[in-house]
Amino acid sequence: MTGPPPRIITLLTDFGLEDGTVGVMKGVILGLAPHARLVDLSHEIGAQDIRGAAVVLGRAASFFPAGTIHLVVVDPGVGTARRPMAAQLGSHFFVGPDNGAVTRLIDRTSLLGQASAFVFLDRPELWLPHVSDVFHGRDLFAPVAARLANGIALEELGSPFDDPIRLTLPAPIPVAGGLRGEVEYVDHFGNLRTNIRRQDCAGRTPSGVRLGGVEIDGLVRTFGDRPAGELIAFWGSGDELCVAAVNGNAAARLGLSAGGRVEISLR
Repeated sequence: MTGPPPRIITLLTDFGLEDGTVGVMKGVILGLAPHARLVDLSHEIGAQDIRGAAVVLGRAASFFPAGTIHLVVVDPGVGTARRPMAAQLGSHFFVGPDNGAVTRLIDRTSLLGQASAFVFLDRPELWLPHVSDVFHGRDLFAPVAARLANGIALEELGSPFDDPIRLTLPAPIPVAGGLRGEVEYVDHFGNLRTNIRRQDCAGRTPSGVRLGGVEIDGLVRTFGDRPAGELIAFWGSGDELCVAAVNGNAAARLGLSAGGRVEISLR
C-alpha cells in the first residue's frame, strides 16, 4: 500500500544563490520532511521587495497542484514584532512573515469564494531549538513548512487570527480615451509588466501605449513581430500589458521601475 504523494514546497526569497542561505533552508526542510518536493520559485526578488514577492507569488501559485505549500521569505522586518504566519488559502498553504507578500493569494481566494485561515506561529517547540534574530527563514519558517508537509494541521501550528497584512496594489483607473495604470514588476529581461489586464479593456481595442515619455503605436502579438531594438507593447503570459525592447532592456532604456506611470488608449 502506498501513502499520499509527497507534498510540494515552493521557495521564494530575496536571498540570491551566492551565500548558501537557500541551501541551508532546504537542508532544514529535508531533515524534517525528507520526502518533500522542493521547487525554487525565485531567489532573485529585489532585496526587501515585498511587493515584488507578492506579484511573483500571485502569478505563479495557481499553476501548482492543490496542497502546495508556498514558503516565502522576503522579510525586512525579521526579528521585530511582525507576526510569523502560516495560512491556508483555498487549497494552497503559505508560510512566511505577515507583511503582505500573500496579498495576491488572499485576493484570488476571495474572488473564487474559497475559505481562508491564518495562524500566528507562536509555538516555539515546532521551530529549531535555537532561533537567530536575523534568520527566521532557517530557524522558524523552514521547520514549519516541513511540518505542514508531514501532515500537521494548520491549527496546530499556532493561534488563529483574521487580520493579515495586505498590500495596497493599485488597480488601473479610467481616463479620457483609455486607462491609466502603473508598472507592477520589472522582469529579468527588463520587460515592464503593468497592472493593466486585458479584461480591464472591456472588449475595446488598444491603439497605443504611453510611458516614460514615449508612445508606442498599438500592440503586437510577440517579440519577433518587430525588429531588434524597437519598443513594443503586448499582452503577457498572464494577460497583463507589457512593454519590451526587442532583444533589449525596456526598463533601462525608459528609466522606469515599479510604480512608473503607463497609459493605454482604447478605441
